Formats: sequence, C-alpha cells, structure tokens
Amino acid sequence: MTTNELIIILGICVVLPVLIVWIALRARQHEVNRKADLILKAMEAGIPIDQEFLKPDKKKNRSIKQDLLDKLTGACVTTLMGTAFLLLNFFCPGSIMAGYPTVGGILLAIGMALFISYFVGKNMLAKEIEAEEKGMDKKAE
Repeated sequence: MTTNELIIILGICVVLPVLIVWIALRARQHEVNRKADLILKAMEAGIPIDQEFLKPDKKKNRSIKQDLLDKLTGACVTTLMGTAFLLLNFFCPGSIMAGYPTVGGILLAIGMALFISYFVGKNMLAKEIEAEEKGMDKKAE
C-alpha cells in the first residue's frame, strides 16, 4: 500500500466522519445560541415568550408513512451501492479494488435488511397508517 492510498483511506475513514459530526454539532450549537439570544432579547424588552418556540423542532413529529419511506429510500440507495461495488469488482478486477466485494456485500446486506424492515413494517402498521391518514384528513377540514 502506497502512502497516497493510506492518506486517502485515513481521510475517508477517519477525517471525514469526524468532520461530519463536528459540522452537525456546530450547526446545532449555533441554532441553540440563536434561540437563547432571541429569548434574552425578548425578556429584556418585556415581550412574552411563546411556549411553542421553546419546544424542540417539529422534525421529530414525523408520520409512520414518512419513516417507512425513509427506510425504503435507504434500502434503495444501499442496495444499489452494494450492487455497484460488486459489479465494479466483477468487471474491473484489480489490486486497488481489493475491498470492494466486502464493502459491496455489507451494503447489499444492509439494503436487503432495510427492504425487509420496510415491507414488514408496512404490513404490520397498515392500520396505524390508515388511522393517521384519517386523523390528518380531519385536521385539514
């Protein structure tokens, strides 16, 4: 393994995940700081603070159907990536692609697991999804 390959592997496996986590935490901290500044300014001005503003973001109030669609999307992406890695190794064998069958197999297994989870969840939660949709229809009226 050459130095360039080692640097690329370390960059992808070590630096990239650390950088992603750092950026995500930094964005969350910035959001909290902005809310704190707004609350302090509102308190100084004597403006009442809306309780909805203090509650966590509504990103977590997702429907069952949205969660299932996220699983389906993840299943499609990981399965296609796994298949691509396996096909790449099959059609372009070489020393630089020695880890592709392993990575491809892992991604394919994760994709298949997500597909199974999606279809089982869809069948098991059909009544809950239907009730949730009826509740949303009543709120819209």
